Amino acid sequence: MTTTAHIDTFAKDRLPTKETWPEFIFGDDVPEYPDVLNAAEVLLKNGFSDRPAIRMGEILWTYDDLDRKSNNVAEALTKLYGLIPGNRVLLRGNNTPMLAALWYGVLKAGGVVVTTMTMLRQKELNAIIGVSEPEIIIIENDLPIDLVKSTIGKADHVITFSDIKEKCEKLSGHFDAVQTASDDVALLAFTSGTTGLPKATVHFHRDILAMADSFAKYILKLTPNDVVCGSPPLAFTFGLGGLLVFPARAGASVVYFDGGGPEVLLNQIEHHKVTTLFTAPTAYKVLTGMTKTRDISSLKTCVSAGENLPLAVSDDFFHETGIRLIDGIGATEMIHVFISASGDDIKPGSTGKVVPGYLADIWDEDGNSLPDGEAGRLVVKGPTGCRYLNGDRQESYVENGWNVTGDIFKRDEEGYFWFVARGDDIIISAGYNIAAPEVEQAILTHKAVEECAVIGIPDDERGMIVKGFIVLRNDIKPSDHLTNDIQNYVKASVAPYKYPRAIEYIDALPKSPTGKLLRKDLKN
Repeated sequence: MTTTAHIDTFAKDRLPTKETWPEFIFGDDVPEYPDVLNAAEVLLKNGFSDRPAIRMGEILWTYDDLDRKSNNVAEALTKLYGLIPGNRVLLRGNNTPMLAALWYGVLKAGGVVVTTMTMLRQKELNAIIGVSEPEIIIIENDLPIDLVKSTIGKADHVITFSDIKEKCEKLSGHFDAVQTASDDVALLAFTSGTTGLPKATVHFHRDILAMADSFAKYILKLTPNDVVCGSPPLAFTFGLGGLLVFPARAGASVVYFDGGGPEVLLNQIEHHKVTTLFTAPTAYKVLTGMTKTRDISSLKTCVSAGENLPLAVSDDFFHETGIRLIDGIGATEMIHVFISASGDDIKPGSTGKVVPGYLADIWDEDGNSLPDGEAGRLVVKGPTGCRYLNGDRQESYVENGWNVTGDIFKRDEEGYFWFVARGDDIIISAGYNIAAPEVEQAILTHKAVEECAVIGIPDDERGMIVKGFIVLRNDIKPSDHLTNDIQNYVKASVAPYKYPRAIEYIDALPKSPTGKLLRKDLKN
């Protein structure tokens, strides 16, 4: 590790031991980065100063505007809130120009950014705060005021977007970015594990550029004339790359909007002449059938990630629009996509080939390479890789220098990778990763529930949905009213997308002689 610019070494001190890291590969496709590197400075000093950077409604910021506003943020954080390099700053807001300015500003100030989804409940947010220990928390004003109040005291400073925006307007707009090392920690990205407990993946300044210099450069091939839009939040590394980092690296512009369904997304495409779209397979399925009466002629690239892309969805969208969806598999641990294909290289139904800069293989349970056509564990390595904060599960994700993704794939003789199944208890529904045990814990606290188990079941609209098998307490009878009550109860305690959309009441859960839940028996 090169000499750090971080005074607060919290994140560095909690990196897993070096011998448990994956092997990192740099070469002709993705060259090594300079020892001194601030990713925010590089992305905003991109030579496209007067070109559009962010659009939202009637708002239009150029790269000069974004550079200046993020300088104001960095100046406010350091001068008014005492941020020192290495401090963590937790951001909680929707995709807006202000969230982008905050993200860049934290990095310019040498901070470590922790971006969280707005739909998380306080209990989930508290868990992330407990792991990352932020010095500063910045919350969007549109979020419930009780959420802001309940967060006070959990960091040295808890402030709203309007608080810092007001202070930024009085500042100079000049700030010399902290000259961080390329392997200084830039962000903590949280992923759901099979335990439901939050795990923070650690990514360096160089990792932020590497995801753009691999997937975006070789697969997306963005230009300064591209206009990017999509649905994933910046708290997802899928959204962070597609809707912040990739456009900046290419000098393209990005469109943010206030949320809403497919009609709203189509409105953005029409109004802003969007060329590149990022969303989940579920959304593409809904959009199919709606595009015939809309002007989407500007669209040329549509990226699908977050869950497996069914061939039928890809084919239906292609037949209606003439655009073949770009599929891809990535991981929060890897920061972004490492297998994909575009244009004539797309083989419908497959996820794609290894993105330049990466290597991938298929292993059996003993770590032996399997021949083409045989299904096994997907492993990968390249310029990015897994480093869990505090070393949580590090040795189970990294084996012999390779990142073990937890997915089951097979590779054909042409080098295309085909998805077979998930290798753990994560349920992927409409692009969201949902940990079955976390939902179970939420259900179990309902007063009517004695025991429960949660699995994912196939669903035409969302790919999979959460289904709960529930054993009720004595003398309590199943009813539609009780089902609705349990569902609403879960929605109030965890993010709403995690609630069980299907519930089945059973007399007893299937268990082994030792009392272990046999989740697989519920899937039959």
